[in-house]
Amino acid sequence: MSYQYILTEISEQILTITINRPEKLNALNATLIQEIGHALAAHKDDPSVRGVILTGAGTKAFAAGADISEFSAFNSEQGKDLAAKGHVIFKQIECYNKPVIAAVNGYALGGGCELTMACHFRLASENARFGQPEVNLGLIPGYGGTQRLIQLVGKGKAMELLMTGDMIKAPEALNLGLVNYVVPQEELLPKCRSILQKIATKAPLAIQEVITCVDAYFTDGVDGLAKEVEAFGQCFDTEDFKEGTTAFAERRPAEFQGR
Repeated sequence: MSYQYILTEISEQILTITINRPEKLNALNATLIQEIGHALAAHKDDPSVRGVILTGAGTKAFAAGADISEFSAFNSEQGKDLAAKGHVIFKQIECYNKPVIAAVNGYALGGGCELTMACHFRLASENARFGQPEVNLGLIPGYGGTQRLIQLVGKGKAMELLMTGDMIKAPEALNLGLVNYVVPQEELLPKCRSILQKIATKAPLAIQEVITCVDAYFTDGVDGLAKEVEAFGQCFDTEDFKEGTTAFAERRPAEFQGR
C-alpha cells in the first residue's frame, strides 16, 4: 500500500518504515502518525516480518518535531484530541508484538523524540540530536514524553531536559541510556538490521512475551511479576519450546516457527 507521508519496504524479514517529509525535516502531523499505525497493524500477523526499523528520510532528521502549522490555532479540546490520538499509536508501537528499533538519523525533537522513545530501543547516528523543546512554544510534550523520558533517563535528568528544552547530542544520549548505540551515519541501518536479524533467530513467541512482560512493569494496575509467571508457563505449551530444547540437546541451531 502507498502512503502520503511514509515509505514502507520489507527485506530479509524486516519492515522498514521511513518518515518521508525531508523538505519539512520529517515533521510529524496527525495523518503521518496514523499511517505509521496502519503500516504496523497491516504486518502484525505477517510471518514474513520479524522486526521493524523506523527511521527518517535523508540524513538531517529522524523527525524534527511536530508540524506546528497543524495545531497553532487549536483550542484545549482540540489539543487533547490530538494528544489522545497520538497516544493510541505510540502505545501501539510500544506494545507491538515484534521488535521495533528507531534508527535516529539526525534531529529527533519534540514529537520525533517521543516517537523514538515509544520504540523498543534506539540506535543513533553520530549527528543525532534529541530534545523536548515544547516549553519554548508554551506547550509540554503530548505524545508520552513526560512519562517515557523519565523511564529511560531518570527523573532528575528528565526534569532538566523537559524544563530547559535543551538538545543533547548522541554521545550524551548514549551515556544517559536514551540510545543503545551510536554509529556513523552509513552504519546506522546496517547495525539495526544486524540486531534484528539476530533477534529473528530466536523464538518469536518468546520475543513477544518479553515485550509484553517488560511493558507490564510500566502499566498501572498490572503486576509485572505475575505476568511473567503466566507468560513463562505459556511458553511451555509452544512448539518453539519443544524445538528449542530439542535443538539444544542435539547441539544444533533451533528452527523456530512461531507456534
